[in-house]
Amino acid sequence: MTDLIPQDAPRTDEPPVIEVRGLLSQFGDRVIHQDLDLTVNKGEIVGVVGGSGTGKTVLLNSIIGLKEPEGGEVRLFGYERSSMTKAEAAEVEQRTGILFQRGALFSALNVMENVSAPMLEHTQLSRDVIRELTEMKVAMVGLKPEALYLKPAELSGGMIKRVALARALALDPELLFLDEPTAGLDPIGAAAFDELILELSRDLGLTVFMITHDLDSLYTICDQVAVLADKHVVAKAPVEELEKSDHPWIKEYFLGPRGRAAGRSAA
Repeated sequence: MTDLIPQDAPRTDEPPVIEVRGLLSQFGDRVIHQDLDLTVNKGEIVGVVGGSGTGKTVLLNSIIGLKEPEGGEVRLFGYERSSMTKAEAAEVEQRTGILFQRGALFSALNVMENVSAPMLEHTQLSRDVIRELTEMKVAMVGLKPEALYLKPAELSGGMIKRVALARALALDPELLFLDEPTAGLDPIGAAAFDELILELSRDLGLTVFMITHDLDSLYTICDQVAVLADKHVVAKAPVEELEKSDHPWIKEYFLGPRGRAAGRSAA
């Protein structure tokens, strides 16, 4: 982390929702991250950007537990991931929702069954209550009731994203991970999905960690943007601050033709 743009200090007495310190990630001799630090505070919408090969997905997987880091520590809600008890791990899982890039819906299940799956697995609620909650979650993401009985193969790309989001919200999480949420969507669909994320984050008090290449998303909904380069987070700040950075990759990304266009659009 450079001293160019320091990370924000926590805004409450609570521990940061995500705290990564000294992360080392590697595959064989190839080092992806080294001495990587990142803090995400409660209520922030943080976009994570970086060039190809900077390890955005590796970072996500290290935080959610799909990859064991080679060094450093990852804390969620104050719990150190590698030393969590079963009860702590279960608590963190229920406080967290994840939307994977391609939705990762169960192809053999309809929308109702996909969205209700986390509630069936993690709660003791009755089937009738789960059904009512599922209908509510599906409506919350802007889908009509008739979508409940469709299989993933019958859904458009935008509908798949919304169903996956409804499933991610099934357990009323505090922390939402989004992996390229607008990838594959047309500009109108992407803008609508951005607005949905922003509205839900405000209404539900969510903290959002979002990997994205979408400059419009960064300008429209992100409070902070964390930039991966040189094997660590070189800056975490609002887009307006990043536009003033002298870092070569940041300048090229935010002040290039697409960055300028996104900035004008958001203005």
